[in-house]
Amino acid sequence: MTALVLSAGGMYGAYQAGAWKVLAEIFQPDLIVGASIGAVNGWAIAGGCEPDELIRRWLNLEEAARYRWKVPAGIFGGVLDSRPLQRAIRHIYDSYQPRVDFGMVVTDLVRLRPRIVPGAEVTWQHLVATTAIVGVFDQVRLGGKLTSDGGLLSAVPLWAAAELGARKAVVIDVLPEPPGIVAKTFVGAMRMLSPFRAIVPPGMEVIRIAPRALLGRPLESLYWSHRNAAKWIQQGQADASAIEHSIVNCFERK
Repeated sequence: MTALVLSAGGMYGAYQAGAWKVLAEIFQPDLIVGASIGAVNGWAIAGGCEPDELIRRWLNLEEAARYRWKVPAGIFGGVLDSRPLQRAIRHIYDSYQPRVDFGMVVTDLVRLRPRIVPGAEVTWQHLVATTAIVGVFDQVRLGGKLTSDGGLLSAVPLWAAAELGARKAVVIDVLPEPPGIVAKTFVGAMRMLSPFRAIVPPGMEVIRIAPRALLGRPLESLYWSHRNAAKWIQQGQADASAIEHSIVNCFERK
């Protein structure tokens, strides 16, 4: 089984749309797995969203251009009102239903363990929950469990693709490192406290598409701008095109 694996990364996710435009011509995965913004992009791709349509959505994401500040509603509340972004996510959810196997990752915040949610069980609230950055956006209760950002404990859900049966994968990783010292410190602490370790079978064949460094400043991963989205889409296309032949050769082999 072959998988497309999409990382966390907030607004950097525009890069994934650009890379997918190239991949869609040469690679048809059996399974799509995403965490955080990668789950939202993955839901659309699994549902048959055409590459140009996904790019159009990223170039018109004004809902994420600004957020209203608010006082957190308790320890698990956020300082930014994400309701406009939630509406955009729900529209994506309502527009597509998976045509290929799909899985996404959320984090059980109390147990500090990730959880794989198969496509048949995904609701729009799951897509909101997997993008709920701790301390920034309100955390989401699903089935009575406090649920958070799917990329908190592992930005790239390659381990989840392996658990779901993938033996080959193309990874689009837009987050080579946490954006900023605050994020690095917090994420590092959460991963130290968690009993979870992302383990990928040594025999799994993986091709990775990623920028060489962070795509932008930390706040640019939270706030959308047309200029950044266009630039990152273009970079995703260029980086995917640069290894196009390697991808074709990998997936032509038996």
